[in-house]
Amino acid sequence: MASPSLLTSTLLLLATFAFFAPSCFSDDVMYSGDIVSYGDILSYGNYVLTFRYDCRLVLYDNGQEVWLSSVHSPTALGCDVIFHTNGDLAVYEGGTGIRQWHSDSGGQEGKYVLVLQHDRNLVIYGGAIWGAGTNTVGTASVVISGNSTKPAKVGGWV
Repeated sequence: MASPSLLTSTLLLLATFAFFAPSCFSDDVMYSGDIVSYGDILSYGNYVLTFRYDCRLVLYDNGQEVWLSSVHSPTALGCDVIFHTNGDLAVYEGGTGIRQWHSDSGGQEGKYVLVLQHDRNLVIYGGAIWGAGTNTVGTASVVISGNSTKPAKVGGWV
């Protein structure tokens, strides 16, 4: 059995980590590579994105349906939501693997996030669209301008 001081220290450390945990542990973000079978996926305040067993993604605002994904087959059941690493969000029927719906947002391989924003909009962000290719050989140089959504000023132009 752990000593009381070790137990206290461990609990204090866990509480500190939980308090200062990065924002990536957020209920309003889904990351590329994630797979969900069914249930609530994202939530922000009164907004909830749910994946129902009938293979539909549904966005609710205070319990009222405000958006509903379509399905290829009205009898589809037991699907999975897969957020591909190319940025495409897709629903596949479990037994057949038939794609029932997708966001048609696939592009280059990269890291993407699906965000349920404070304005109730669902948005996919991420992945570099263009680069000058001026980084040196063997390095992975990326410039990120804080948490801003505005482009960083590079070479005197925007």
